[in-house]
Amino acid sequence: MKKMSLPSKLYLAIVVLFLYLPIIMLMVLSFNASNSTSVMSGFSLRWYVELFKDEATIQAFYNTLVLAVFTAVTSTFIGTLAAVGIDKMKKGFWKTSLTTITNIPMMNPEIVTGVSMMLLFVFIGSVLKVNGILGFWTLFIAHVTFSLPYVILNIMPKLKQTDVHISEAAQDLGCTKLQAFLKVVLPAIRPGIIAGFIMAFTLSLDDFIISYFVSGPKFQTLPIRIFSMTKKRVTPDMYALSTLIFVAILILLVCVNIFQSKNDNSKLSSKKGAKK
Repeated sequence: MKKMSLPSKLYLAIVVLFLYLPIIMLMVLSFNASNSTSVMSGFSLRWYVELFKDEATIQAFYNTLVLAVFTAVTSTFIGTLAAVGIDKMKKGFWKTSLTTITNIPMMNPEIVTGVSMMLLFVFIGSVLKVNGILGFWTLFIAHVTFSLPYVILNIMPKLKQTDVHISEAAQDLGCTKLQAFLKVVLPAIRPGIIAGFIMAFTLSLDDFIISYFVSGPKFQTLPIRIFSMTKKRVTPDMYALSTLIFVAILILLVCVNIFQSKNDNSKLSSKKGAKK
């Protein structure tokens, strides 16, 4: 086993110091017995109890979870169809243009996207003469819009790795085009679809800037709720909330890594078996 070089050790120390140490401190202070946000005076679950008593925060969490699930499902469905369609297009102007247009939401600053979508929704509301148009559906449309390119980006490499003749072979064996896609192509790109789903879910769960501009007073997401909590005196219940979010995302990432590792090992074993 090679020893870490000095630059590697320095980089690791900087990452731990500026990224993980504040998170560890936040998690420790979430169990603080007092209302101090900087001095640990004892271990207690007081702030977790206070957090679950806060109906506004629990409702915001429920709203965020529902929005993230709907966004992930819709983005994955549309993104899978879009990725397959783009992959089947011949190389040329239209394919390049479509790929560029698809990637614009990833490159565009979030504040520009948020403001532009807010203006669009307000304009539509004025045309349709609908008051209070900003709410769940505007958030849903906005989240699908910025999540879709990430789903396509996760699925496209899997399509390129898949044999282009695999669908034709399935059709030669009696499958229709739809059956060939569902039984052969879809399982081949499944890891990319799952990765895209999780990416869309986490992006929707975490988004604040775009959500801030396209949300209404009747539907509040968790990031917006946390932002409103910071306007007042910060208490450790916000630390408790941040700890729960961090642990949930960490568990999700671990599960994804385990799934990808098992998938890679199964592919490797199947290749070895085929060679034998």
